[in-house]
Amino acid sequence: SGKLRFARNLRRSMTKAERTLWSRLRNRQLGGYKIRRQHVLCGYIVDFFCQEVNLVIEVDGEAHLGEAAMQADAYRENILRAHGYNIVRFTNPNVLLHTSDVCLRLLQHIQTIERKTQNC
Repeated sequence: SGKLRFARNLRRSMTKAERTLWSRLRNRQLGGYKIRRQHVLCGYIVDFFCQEVNLVIEVDGEAHLGEAAMQADAYRENILRAHGYNIVRFTNPNVLLHTSDVCLRLLQHIQTIERKTQNC
């Protein structure tokens, strides 16, 4: 499909922040969890996705700062949440300057979601 082709192209042209985070997420480096990059969900391409806990991980650059982009992100998030996905966002500078902190917060987020689902 066109979306899958586009996602493959995005994998080849990731931003510096996405590449930095991917270098710490790939090959189950984050607590043994499998993370996919540029994954198609509900017709959207998300930056990263952990299927085990339905977690979407977005890395936002300056393109996400404008009013129209923020509205589009909110709309997209509502659709993804309505389909049962959890979403966490980090800014490019946060990922680039505080990579270890971002990874720790991500792992905590995943473990919190996992605990909630086990208690159901």
